[in-house]
Amino acid sequence: MSKAMIEVEHLRHVYGERVALDDVSFAVQRGEVFGLLGPNGGGKTTLFKILATLMRPTGGEAAIAGDSITRDPGAVRRHLGVVFQHPSLDGKLTVVENLMCHGHLYGLNGSDLRRRCEEMLQRVRVADRKSDFVETLSGGLQRRVELAKALLHEPPILLLDEPSTGLDPGARRDFVQYLHELRERDGVTIVLTTHYMDEAERCDRVAILHEGQLASIGAPLELKNHVGGDVVVLQSYNPEALRQRIDEKFGTAAVVVDGTVRIERPRGHEFVRDVVEAFPGDINFVTYGKPTLEDVFIHLTGHQFWTDESAPST
Repeated sequence: MSKAMIEVEHLRHVYGERVALDDVSFAVQRGEVFGLLGPNGGGKTTLFKILATLMRPTGGEAAIAGDSITRDPGAVRRHLGVVFQHPSLDGKLTVVENLMCHGHLYGLNGSDLRRRCEEMLQRVRVADRKSDFVETLSGGLQRRVELAKALLHEPPILLLDEPSTGLDPGARRDFVQYLHELRERDGVTIVLTTHYMDEAERCDRVAILHEGQLASIGAPLELKNHVGGDVVVLQSYNPEALRQRIDEKFGTAAVVVDGTVRIERPRGHEFVRDVVEAFPGDINFVTYGKPTLEDVFIHLTGHQFWTDESAPST
């Protein structure tokens, strides 16, 4: 294992006959904000549970701050602060009571625990609500309390599983902004799973998971540069026939994804003009723009990025 804060080597996990992770390897450096991006069923939650020592992998290995998740999970847990996808706060307790209970689990007590509670609540800007019952707080404020609880024992690594699920876009932006402030101030290494593109865009690097495999990894801009120019999307009553005609006339490599024709092409605005003039009766609607991380996912996998909240997480 290297000096990376987190290193994953050939990780594999199966549930019965279903492969949830298949030979996944990557490293996270100290102070990175690292995103695990993928649709539900891609393997994000399984990977999160393994890194958090909630389950053992079927094969492979991972190390957290140099300690093996399989050989010394107790040591690994001391390095971690964890925020789960589903709230782990007690709504019938006050904000500070939730933190005090959590601190006792880590052997903290007395004036040291009270000092840390006050400090963490100040950091996440909810100190003025410390005597309020958690159930009276908004979703965004509850997420901040979860973060304060995870940081109470001053871990160098923070793991977050879909941390902004259920938050409105404004609260989600605020939460991600605070994570970056935390990294800049304290040097905390942050790993988060997400299916929100705007959240992934703000990570230093992103690992894209698809059907348990690592499709690609890199900085968001680097990943988007893999897409061949602008992305043009055409709607048609017969997308497959339109795709064939476009390929024949323009020599493109168009694909049909989710009932639309997609073409990656430099100077997309010029291509839109030319294709609409060539097939005016076959095109119902057209859009084009610079590639997004969703376009990267489609480019890599040939599939739409589904975010069906009802689908089981893996």
